[in-house]
Amino acid sequence: MKKGILVLGLLLMTVSCSEYQQLLKSTETAEKYTAAEELYNEGKAEDSNKKLRKSLRLLEQIEPEFRGKPQGERLVFLLADTYYQLGDYINAPFQFQRFLQLYPNSQKAEEATYKKASSHYYMSPRYDLDQTDTHKAIEELQVYLNEYPEGEFVESANEKATELRIKLEKKAYEIAKQYHHTEFYKAAIASFNNFISDYPGSPFREDAYYYRFDSAYKLAINSFQFLMEERLEEAKEFYKAYKKYYPEGEYIPQLEDSLSEIDKRLQNF
Repeated sequence: MKKGILVLGLLLMTVSCSEYQQLLKSTETAEKYTAAEELYNEGKAEDSNKKLRKSLRLLEQIEPEFRGKPQGERLVFLLADTYYQLGDYINAPFQFQRFLQLYPNSQKAEEATYKKASSHYYMSPRYDLDQTDTHKAIEELQVYLNEYPEGEFVESANEKATELRIKLEKKAYEIAKQYHHTEFYKAAIASFNNFISDYPGSPFREDAYYYRFDSAYKLAINSFQFLMEERLEEAKEFYKAYKKYYPEGEYIPQLEDSLSEIDKRLQNF
């Protein structure tokens, strides 16, 4: 019984594939349009890349033939969104941009603008890699937020933009921290100064204040005698800055220990 059902299933699949291949070779654009839309809807509903890819092949065939016709707007959007649903975030933003240029007043313009930006969001790599795509995604998400401040996708766009900004902050913070860990303390101090100035609301801000102090402290105690006093005083100022913003901060015990050493050394001058 089970064997019979399996054979029947395979037979139906073979027939279905055969019909699809015939449709690809057909010149009946109306049939292709109907089939492409059905496959697109089923592919989205079932999360089936196979059906979406089939739809895409048909859409690519017929889209040029419907340019300037009433169905053209729908087809161009379907083509872009099929790329998007398939996770092809290289072609999707290009196709959404083409849709927006052709149909700027479409009811789908907001969705196209959002998905164009989201495509760049999904292309953003790990924080330690080149962040060109991250910058592009933030720029595109901001375009959406500016054009549709009360739009359907505002919450999602804001969440994505925040996530990407934190990624950029983490990259800048980790670069500065790497200078600290490799004992390039001057570069670390300069990098942490820039970080604190550039990212006032960053979740890494307290850590940046601490490692800036620690970089200055270690630079000072390892300096020649004629440079040490000035550098110890600078480290002390960084200690005060940390205490000002984080009086109950997690690094207070380490800072207090280092401050005692600073004061002890300053007594020699």
